[in-house]
Amino acid sequence: MERVNPEDSKIITLARAARARNGSAEGAAVRDETGRTYSATNVALSALTLSAVQVAAAMAISSGARSLEAAALVSEGDPSPGDEAVAAELGAGKLLVAGPDGTLRG
Repeated sequence: MERVNPEDSKIITLARAARARNGSAEGAAVRDETGRTYSATNVALSALTLSAVQVAAAMAISSGARSLEAAALVSEGDPSPGDEAVAAELGAGKLLVAGPDGTLRG
């Protein structure tokens, strides 16, 4: 298993908590360039569908973040190419993906 630094472990925990709190399929958390964190779940409405990573990234950007240091997704499934693209475009590099128990995958 890949070793996770404490700051990345924190965003995985935040993503797990958001997912559990809302009973959602996905939870995500991001850390911006100043160290602020944002957590979110996926949105599945008839008029709007967003992944948890997209929501967390949008929250960060709309709060003034210019880039992301890290992004994490907690889900039973795999990240979408769009989730990986959002993380890469905002500078987070590799998207951390963990199962519902917090175990890092991939």
